[in-house]
Amino acid sequence: MRLLNCLTLLPLLALLTASSLHAQIAYGAAGDEGAPFRRQDWRVPSPDTDVAAHALLFRPAGNGPFRLAVIAHASTQNVLRRAQMPQPEYRALAGYLVARGFAVLVPERPGHGATGGRYVEDQGGCDEADYARSARATAEAILLALNYLRQQDFVRKDAAIVLGHSAGGWGALALAGTDPNAIAAIIAFAPGRGGHANDEVNRICAPHTLLAAAADFGKASRIPVTWLVAANDSYFAPKFSMSLADAFRGGGGKVDFRTLPAVGSEGHWMIETEAGVEAAAGELDRALKPAAGKKP
Repeated sequence: MRLLNCLTLLPLLALLTASSLHAQIAYGAAGDEGAPFRRQDWRVPSPDTDVAAHALLFRPAGNGPFRLAVIAHASTQNVLRRAQMPQPEYRALAGYLVARGFAVLVPERPGHGATGGRYVEDQGGCDEADYARSARATAEAILLALNYLRQQDFVRKDAAIVLGHSAGGWGALALAGTDPNAIAAIIAFAPGRGGHANDEVNRICAPHTLLAAAADFGKASRIPVTWLVAANDSYFAPKFSMSLADAFRGGGGKVDFRTLPAVGSEGHWMIETEAGVEAAAGELDRALKPAAGKKP
């Protein structure tokens, strides 16, 4: 009889344990404001419901409401490199955006660094890579973080922008079909996945699959995309990046493709640097202008 009672209680205990785990997840600011740019540590929702994504928030002076910019970071299929990834910051890019009146959120997606949890955007092996699925998983993570910040009093509900780098830019392309009133523009820095296949420069896993997915994203696109790549990018070189952008445009997407000057020894990481942001500033200004006239 006692055994029967214990067995009856097991499902209830499991449910209570799961409920307790979810109750422990706290979102919002996790630290005090600091310099520069009112930098704060935040926790935001993620596609892994057991994990709160670590994030950095930068804000202009004042109470807002500010337009929101979300920066989506690069990724890697290498498990060890992902686990050791430092908190993405993009300090120079965040500073550029804060100076133009944006509140800037840089979330760290599940499966990376301190956020941990499941790597929900895994693309699979090189030959059978599912780039469309991985992009949509990245897009979901971006959108969850964006929508959470839009609930804050200091953030405008409209005219947000998404800036994505590499895999983060690839996920941003999958967001191009969302509400253009909520997201006014997408800026993608060398978007793609599968670059440096087997750590070889200028080698891409299943490039035909990447091109097909880009065309599919273009079919649903409603948000203008600015596509930027450095002349010395060896992950997605300008020639291949232009083919990707053409595929997106051919599917129906609105895209402004630009090649930027070579920066540093590897242009793929330019947007993480002060020099890279300076080199991209003119194109960033151009991309932000169309939505600048929207009023809160």
